[in-house]
Amino acid sequence: QVQLVESGGGLVQPGGSQRLSCAASGSGFGIVTMGWYRQAPGKQRELVAAITRNGITSYADSVKGRFTISGDNAKNAVHLQMNSLKSEDTAVYLCHAAVLREISLHEYWGQGTQVTVSS
Repeated sequence: QVQLVESGGGLVQPGGSQRLSCAASGSGFGIVTMGWYRQAPGKQRELVAAITRNGITSYADSVKGRFTISGDNAKNAVHLQMNSLKSEDTAVYLCHAAVLREISLHEYWGQGTQVTVSS
């Protein structure tokens, strides 16, 4: 089994910054991709940013130029630096990992961390 432990989140003013981190723990697995999704009340879950093990990144159009995702392969961790935050970034942010275990691909989710952008 793989567990994802998230940290960061909370209340931040518009224009502010916040950093989210997520670390995967367990045994017998290899990270394929890690990333962050978010879900706001009444809206569908959407991909915010993701990074592959070899460093290829992808971002939602709404966060390009403001958010930066980075990975730490040695620690099976991923970080999301969020700058110039807007009220519409308010959501529960969930860490996601696609991992290879026993020759098959598995997906895991963190419990989620609330990010609220408000003055």
